[in-house]
Amino acid sequence: MCDGTVAPPSRKLDHPVIVNRLTVDGRDYFLPDPITELKNKILEAIKAGGGYVNIPPLRSGPGIDILFSPGMPVVWTQIEVGGENTEPDHGITDMDDESFASL
Repeated sequence: MCDGTVAPPSRKLDHPVIVNRLTVDGRDYFLPDPITELKNKILEAIKAGGGYVNIPPLRSGPGIDILFSPGMPVVWTQIEVGGENTEPDHGITDMDDESFASL
């Protein structure tokens, strides 16, 4: 007997998707891979004594401009989502970037 409800389509990923979390001064921003160019822009802004860097949105939109300056806490985290994994995935892998530690 059908009760009229419709189940959402199943989205099973056969490979993991990498999502990067950038935490700046206690606020989280989620970014798609790759992030190498963004990391370099942030490093350049900090080394220059401060500067704005546009953080792109995860899906669409203009992004957000953030002022990065020396001493500002910046933490990168990589999260693996989906995939054919039979074991529980804790999902978070710390991406401690040594280049940010000395700033």
